[in-house]
Amino acid sequence: MLAELLQFLFSGITVGAIYALVGLGFAIIYNASHVINFAQGEFVMLGGMGTVFFIGLGLPMPIAILLAIVLTVIVGLGLEKFAVEPARDAPIVTLIIITIGASIFFRGAAQVVWDRNIHSVPAFSGNDPIMIGGASILPQSLWIIGSTVVIVVALHLFFNRTMMGKAIIATSHNPLAAKLMGINTRIVLLLSFGLSALLGASAGILIAPISLTYTGVGIMLGLKGFCAAVLGGLGKPMGAIAGGLIVGISEVMTAGYISSAYKDAVAFIIILAVLFLMPNGLFGGRGTERV
Repeated sequence: MLAELLQFLFSGITVGAIYALVGLGFAIIYNASHVINFAQGEFVMLGGMGTVFFIGLGLPMPIAILLAIVLTVIVGLGLEKFAVEPARDAPIVTLIIITIGASIFFRGAAQVVWDRNIHSVPAFSGNDPIMIGGASILPQSLWIIGSTVVIVVALHLFFNRTMMGKAIIATSHNPLAAKLMGINTRIVLLLSFGLSALLGASAGILIAPISLTYTGVGIMLGLKGFCAAVLGGLGKPMGAIAGGLIVGISEVMTAGYISSAYKDAVAFIIILAVLFLMPNGLFGGRGTERV
């Protein structure tokens, strides 16, 4: 019984870490612009498919991963520069619709450039499971969990120890005051999209050896990441991490103890419950409003 619980817990933390990374991408862009970027899932797809493409060219996996991340970041920067920035004075709903359109475009372009087939990426350090307390965990799961911890720590240091990170935080609190203090809010928004793309690509690359990758993989992962971000309090990076873990563990526990048929519904049931009971999320300020 304990071994079974541990098995589900390991799987839930692994999946939850991926949702947390995707949710972090939503939170970063929301903080910088109050825009919900529904192309975040396609950044996940581009990371995985880009790695498959570059490995197919005969490049070593580390180089392929690096190039896939660079490709995705360039796409993220392009999305902000050529689609979001020209419409920066438009209503928020218009900007959100632009990101939805960009998501459809990226997915369609990926199908044309690559294909619609399902692809696998080699595990980073083998497929032999590691036994812990009677439960097994794949080395790739440790890569996912460890990489997520490293990314979260790196982001914490970036936001609290660097001038650019502090500029992003200042812009998230009050864009007008930040602009008056000499902060280039356009650069902040551009950087936010780049960081969001980097997080999405990292999630797509890390999960690809376990769940495989294809041009439609970002749809559900993007929605689950959005659920994680809203659950934690949209715009709260630490909340997105907690939300991702809660969604991932709940999803796996439901599949294990009830039925896998309800697995994908769990995230949306949780988010509906939170929106009814705590509209600002678990870590959102009560009755607050961004200015």
